[in-house]
Amino acid sequence: MTAPLIQLRGISRRYGSGAAELMALDGIDLDIGAGEFVAIMGPSGSGKSTAMNILGCLDTPTAGQYLFKGAHVEALTRDQRARLRRRYLGFVFQGFNLLARTSAQENVELPLLYRGDGAAVRSAAATKALQAVGLGGWEDHTPGELSGGQQQRVAIARAIVTTPAVVLADEPTGNLDTQRSHEIMGLLMELNSAHGITVLMVTHEPDMAAYARRMVHFVDGRIARDEVNPHPVVAAPRAAAAVETT
Repeated sequence: MTAPLIQLRGISRRYGSGAAELMALDGIDLDIGAGEFVAIMGPSGSGKSTAMNILGCLDTPTAGQYLFKGAHVEALTRDQRARLRRRYLGFVFQGFNLLARTSAQENVELPLLYRGDGAAVRSAAATKALQAVGLGGWEDHTPGELSGGQQQRVAIARAIVTTPAVVLADEPTGNLDTQRSHEIMGLLMELNSAHGITVLMVTHEPDMAAYARRMVHFVDGRIARDEVNPHPVVAAPRAAAAVETT
């Protein structure tokens, strides 16, 4: 049997000490297979964002083991974790985090620039990523010329331009209206089902989590429930999203 892509074993994260100590995660065990779409849910302070930060190599556990493709991430140096992020992980946040005076094309190229890829490679990959999210022809537009939904599409293109194994999405629809939220969820579903990208999404919205095939519920730093979604939402066709106007 193939080992899970991600394995957490006894993961704990403690902040502070003494009377000020906070146990954000308390002995988490979690397996995530390649190609899964997992919604990570829970109330504020439940540990879901801490878990996401550890999964994304943005934070390190106080105790426990984190294996990614069999490698012990908790034992890596900061530079080694950075290389793992650049090679295998893509990030989408609630805030789009786009450079305001920079074109969509240039925003999407940024991860490749940091990786040291040449101009021709960056340009071709960014164009392909923008086409994949329905923004072919919008390469020269700045964020101020794009709607919120389009800006999040640029952010998703930036996340997938490096062809990551995993996309980590932290409240990716939090700044969008209902229609744009469902369009973005449909896009994440498509990236997962058609391209095999593993999607891990933090959300507090049940109607967004309904798109995932699995839901992991955190409460007080522990996993309260880990359940399969028997009836994931079926996304509407994406054709209309590509002609969204500002």
